[in-house]
Amino acid sequence: MSAKDRFHDAVKIALEKDGWTITDDPLRIPIDRLTNMFIDLAAEKLIVANREGQKIAVEVKSFLSPSTMSDFHTALGQFINYRYALEEHEPERVLYLAVPATTYEEFFTTRFIKFVTQRSQINLLIFDPAKEEIIQWQN
Repeated sequence: MSAKDRFHDAVKIALEKDGWTITDDPLRIPIDRLTNMFIDLAAEKLIVANREGQKIAVEVKSFLSPSTMSDFHTALGQFINYRYALEEHEPERVLYLAVPATTYEEFFTTRFIKFVTQRSQINLLIFDPAKEEIIQWQN
C-alpha cells in the first residue's frame, strides 16, 4: 500500500462536508491471491428520493512534482487500472480522480488534456485543499 497523498485528508473532509459517508480508507480491491490494489477513498451517499445509495471511489492526486505531465501520466494509468478492477469487483461504484482546483484550472482545462480526459472517460472531482471543499464534479 502506498503512502497517502498530501491532500488525502482534505478530500476526505470535503466528501464528508458534501454528505458522503467514508466507507473505506483505503478501498482494497483483490486482484489475485497475492496482489491487491488500493484506491484512496470509498464513500456512499443515500439518495432519499429512491432509497438507494450512490457509491464512489476516489483516487487523490496532488500534482506537486516538477512535471505535471508526468504526474498526469501516472494518474491516468492508475485510474484506468482501478476502473477495470472496480468493473470486476464493485461494478456499482463510480471512480473519480480528485485534483486540486489550481491544477484543474492551469492544466486540466488545456485543449489536449481535456481531450485525453474526455476520451479516457475520466471522472474528475475538483476540490479546494485550503477550504477542504468540493468545487465541482465532472463526469
